[in-house]
Amino acid sequence: MQGRSGDQRDLLDVESVAGHLLRPGSVFAFLAGHRRELFPDELFADLFPSGRGRPSVPADVMAAVIVLQALHGLSDAETVDAVTFDLRWKAACGLPVTAVGFHPTTLTYWRRRLAGSDRPNRIFEAVKVVVAQTGALTGKTRRALDSTVLEDAVATQDTVTQLIAAIRRVRRQVPGAAAVIAEQCTAHDYDDPGKPVIAWDDEQARAALVDALVGDAHRLLGHLPDAELGPPAAEAVALLALVAGQDVEPVAGSDGTDGRWQMAWRIARRVAPDRVISVHDPDARHAHKTVSRRQDGFKAHLAVEPDTGLITGCRLTAAAGADASEATIGVELLTDEPVIGEPVIGEPVIGDSGRLGRLQVLADSAYGTGEMLAALAAAGHEPIIKPWPLRPPVPGGFTIDEFTVDEAAGVATCPAGHTRPINRSRQVVFGAACRGCPLRARCTTSRTGRSLKLRHHDALTRAHRRRATDPAFQALYRQHRPMVERSIAWLTRGNRRLRYRGTAKNNTWLHTRAAALNLRRLLALGLTRTANGWALA
Repeated sequence: MQGRSGDQRDLLDVESVAGHLLRPGSVFAFLAGHRRELFPDELFADLFPSGRGRPSVPADVMAAVIVLQALHGLSDAETVDAVTFDLRWKAACGLPVTAVGFHPTTLTYWRRRLAGSDRPNRIFEAVKVVVAQTGALTGKTRRALDSTVLEDAVATQDTVTQLIAAIRRVRRQVPGAAAVIAEQCTAHDYDDPGKPVIAWDDEQARAALVDALVGDAHRLLGHLPDAELGPPAAEAVALLALVAGQDVEPVAGSDGTDGRWQMAWRIARRVAPDRVISVHDPDARHAHKTVSRRQDGFKAHLAVEPDTGLITGCRLTAAAGADASEATIGVELLTDEPVIGEPVIGEPVIGDSGRLGRLQVLADSAYGTGEMLAALAAAGHEPIIKPWPLRPPVPGGFTIDEFTVDEAAGVATCPAGHTRPINRSRQVVFGAACRGCPLRARCTTSRTGRSLKLRHHDALTRAHRRRATDPAFQALYRQHRPMVERSIAWLTRGNRRLRYRGTAKNNTWLHTRAAALNLRRLLALGLTRTANGWALA
């Protein structure tokens, strides 16, 4: 059943005895005085539908602890120690000096309850309500979008380690798999979680091991009992199938005896675009924020009001994949924004609904896709987004913007005045028109002449690139876009490496971290409690 904080204070209540020592405007002082207004019992009532059983730790206490844990980046054990021995934490939670801290698994229990509820991010939503009541965002018509890579909590595994770990997981979770492995799988002793003992500097030995392990995986998958599998077992089988195919490729070769050919497996001469990097956290991925810098983990997406630094929306996704692209998530983070006026500079974008721009959206070129620009136009937002750089085929030559495209007529004209049709795949081939053209040296080095590949929303991206040359556009971008880096720095300071496995758990942590940062930022702006609710002093 749900526990509730009592109205009567203990004789040695820290806030009563030493509350005056808390730094004014700190999160500790704020929670000591207002945690019950910020996190009322009703906010968590659905987590405890039964009225029977031992009362839980009071909801306002646990919510305060979860916020402080996210703010300071502590583990569960470190958090319990802080609640037990740090008087600031005791004051923030309304505990007496002699209070004994709860067991660290209590935090795990609460995270599980929140994750399984209809509103796993309710702490972030509660702080968002405070932001709305204070009017901190009133008249703030700009949002800056950005993303950053957060490192996963597991070690990146190579192909051999993943195959062994995946087979061992199937043995643990799939009924009947242990007998199949004992009979069919001979490449490794699967009681041993480590790598086989081979001559690792011998290329042929490594190749033979990879072939044998992939063969074990295929035989295991082929001989598993034909039965209905529950979620854990089905996930283990699916993961083994994925691991057994993502890093290897078939190669034909002779068996060396009778000249007959057989199929073998080797490490593929490529990297799968959506490669699983660890069987212990199948959601983690390789990420490339730049061409030269690679990280492993997840991607945190933020929408920030650049003047106040308040995080208005956030999402944690896999670090790779079309569904996790900046443009895709960026549009989703703006969907809950209210209608708040018109853009400040430039020509307003008229969307399909005919509404004028509601927000100025500032972002780098990762968000400058045609789909993103079209979605912002449809929503009535004004993009202040750095365009994708254009790279001409010839250094210093003609870019695609120097070709005139007439979508209505379905033709494109090159700088030399040659006109060609746009075919069904939206390609324009100039071909023979390039022969003897005096401008060819500035246009293409291809023997077959210049060709264009027009993307969807080509007209929209062209118009956006022209608009981005406006000095007022550039000044606004330089003034407000870098402010999101400040919020990114706050988010990642001491918390670049995640503590949990999987997208869902880490997404909940991200929202809690954002809630703690927003609360701290509101306090810096003068957050106070009045008779009418929350306000800024």
